Amino acid sequence: MKAFITVIWLAGWSLASGAHPATEPGDTSRKAPSLQVDIRDMPMVLARPANVLFPARLAGHEAEAMDYVRRFAEQRREYLIRTYKKGKQYFPKVLKVFKKYQVPEEFRVLLALESGFNAKAISSAGAVGYWQIMDEVAKEYGMSITEKQRNQKAVTKKGRKGNYKKSVRETLQPVPAKPVVDDRMHFLKSTQVAARYIRDRMRNLEDDWLLIAASYNCGVGNVWQAMQRSGKVNPTFWDIRDRLPAETQAYVMNFIALNVIFHNYDNFVRNQVCWEDEYCIDDTGMAKEPKPVISETSLALAFVR
Repeated sequence: MKAFITVIWLAGWSLASGAHPATEPGDTSRKAPSLQVDIRDMPMVLARPANVLFPARLAGHEAEAMDYVRRFAEQRREYLIRTYKKGKQYFPKVLKVFKKYQVPEEFRVLLALESGFNAKAISSAGAVGYWQIMDEVAKEYGMSITEKQRNQKAVTKKGRKGNYKKSVRETLQPVPAKPVVDDRMHFLKSTQVAARYIRDRMRNLEDDWLLIAASYNCGVGNVWQAMQRSGKVNPTFWDIRDRLPAETQAYVMNFIALNVIFHNYDNFVRNQVCWEDEYCIDDTGMAKEPKPVISETSLALAFVR
């Protein structure tokens, strides 16, 4: 929309020596002329330059992701601060395992997205533990899962001797339950499997981080299927985004958002994030202070499980 500033020029009539105004007091036929000025022609001052840095391997798609990341930062501020602080306890341990398996550190945020650092988290689909690992994946990677069972066994008891022949009867007695074992709830074991899974996806998804993140959410088979349907030789996440489940689309965008915000956390927590170059009109010779970018308002968490 083209913005204009209307400048009113107050015009007076020059009075010659001894001359009188030519208009009567009630004459309204003469209108003060107006001039429309496009403010885009006025001097603009760069008040604050953009200072958001993308992690190197996520750079190149700022245009597609920036709006989402910005909204995420504004609307999920309390969640992000809480997650960052909790991550200080878990992320160093995760990075030790990732280093062993040569997994990029950016994937550590999947722990927060998957379970919120909760060992006992169980999804509606049946994924369990810190890294929300499904049964079939757990078995594929050799994880131990022993369900709690309280079976009954038959116990034979002899009847009393009497005038009749000896009777034999069986009763069912409970067997003490075996202790539950589920490696998916064990931090180190589940983190090792998560690292191995991500490493395997790095090999068969051409080390495309966003496709790897998508496969962690919806399965590598669904990602491959979406890639084939795209008709492109080497499709990226942005090429197949609309072919993935809505949950997976949001999941990958959350993966980007957490990495970008944590990468700029000091500025974020101080409300000093500038998402894009901000310009002001220099009408007084001094730049105006822009409004704060990050809102203090915290809404209910919607994008992250």
